[in-house]
This record gives sequence, C-alpha cells and structure tokens, in this order.
Amino acid sequence: MARKYKKSALFKTQFFTTWLSTTLVLVLLGIIVTFVLVARSLSDYVRENINVTVLLEDDLDTARVKDITKQIELKPYARTVEYISQEQALKTLQEELGDNPEEFLGYNPLTASFEIKITADYANNDSLALVAEQLQKEDFVVDVLYEKELTAAVNRNLQRLSLILLIVASVFTYISFQLINNTVRLTIFARRFSINTMKLVGASWAFICRPFIQRALLLGVIAAVSASALLFFGIHSLKQYEPEITTVVTYQTLAIVGAAVFCFGILITTLCTYVSLRRYLRMSSNELYHI
Repeated sequence: MARKYKKSALFKTQFFTTWLSTTLVLVLLGIIVTFVLVARSLSDYVRENINVTVLLEDDLDTARVKDITKQIELKPYARTVEYISQEQALKTLQEELGDNPEEFLGYNPLTASFEIKITADYANNDSLALVAEQLQKEDFVVDVLYEKELTAAVNRNLQRLSLILLIVASVFTYISFQLINNTVRLTIFARRFSINTMKLVGASWAFICRPFIQRALLLGVIAAVSASALLFFGIHSLKQYEPEITTVVTYQTLAIVGAAVFCFGILITTLCTYVSLRRYLRMSSNELYHI
C-alpha cells in the first residue's frame, strides 16, 4: 500500500512539474506571438498616420466640398478625410507663429485643403505617387503634397524591425520547443521500465501509448489554458497603467495569441510524448540500463 502511495505521489509530482514547466514556456511563446502581432499592428498604426494634403481651388462651395469628400472617402486608399478651410488653416498657422499673416499681407495666403490619412496598404512612395497622379487629374485640385522622405524612412525602419522580430521569434520558438521537449522526455524517461514491462507481457504499442498520449493531451490543454490566463491577466494589468495599449493590442490580437498558445501546447506535448515513447519502445531491456 505504501509503495502504491509513493507511485501515486510521484506521478502527481511529475505531472505538476511538467505542467508548471510547460505553462511557463507557453507563456514565453505567447509573449513572442504578442510582440510579433503588436509589431504588425504598430506598423499599420504608423503607416495609417501618413498624411496626403490636397490643396483645393478657392471657389468651391459647401455642397461641392461635401460631394468631393464623399467621393474621396469611397477610394480604397482613404482611411479618413478631413476638410480644412482657409479660415481654419489661417487660425492654425496663427497659433503656431503667434502672428496673423493676413494683417500685413492684406489677404489670406493659405488655401483650403483635404487632409487624407492613407490606409496601411497604400503607405509607400510608389502607391502614393499613383494616388497623387490620380488626384491631380481632378479640376478642383491645385496640388498634392506628401512627405516622400518620411514615408521611405518609416517603411525602411519598419522592415528592419520586422526582420529583427522574425529572427528573435524564430530563436525563441526553437528554444520553447526544446524546453517542452526536454521536460516531456524526462517524464517518459522516468517510466521507461514500466513501458518495457508492458511490452514484455505482450501489450501492443498502441495500448502502451494510449494513456501517455491522453495524459499529454490533458497536460497540453491545462498548460495552454493556464498560460493564456496568465497572458491575458498580464495584458489587462498593463491596460490599467497604459490605456493606449488597446490601440495595438486588440481583442483580435488576444484571440490569435490564445489560439496559438492552445494549438502549440497540445501539438508539442503530444508530438514529443509520441516521439519519446517510440524511442523507448524500440529499445531492448539491456539498452534501457545504459542510457
């Protein structure tokens, strides 16, 4: 009875240790996935704040401005469209300079304009050149302005950041895989003689593997749920200190992170268990004493 109790306690200890190790590794993996997705969201956020300024003719009435606004809003490149009148432009310039240029010039030197925020897919110089060419064909447009050097610099830096994150994510994913693999292998290693005993009494490989695979599935599910809960709690805590984080860490991001952790947890624990089992099932009794 004492021996049976010791085996049960050992099994529970092994399961708890494996669960804890797997959960921590899945948390690490979830953080990596979160960073990759946040980098994507941040990249889109930065690109979507690139402006295209469309300078307009002076004789446009209110109805014409509304019609033009609706036309531009329907374009695939336009995320938002804001009309800035001559008076608004003059007021903004006056606030920046501290003086009113109209007082010594005798007229308002500024023109009405549209400020168009571009969608992320069009936030590159090639696409913006086509957008500018298309807008300049309109009879109400005087000129189209956008920051070519700034756009190129933003895209260049975002590409570098994406490459660095991809390399870091690949390295840490490999490390996560190896850590879980080693944890599972140690658990199977501790029961190698039990596996050999079942094999000697004539049990099939499928019969021997079944309880181990079921245990691995259970372990993967519990570890994935635990890791997801820790990640969501951590992100929720960050939101209390920095509410703006919701602009890049969306509910869609959280759903993808949770799904990735869940799938990876189940897949890796089951796969590593199966590979380790096949290794010990192929060994003879004598070989088990020399590993």
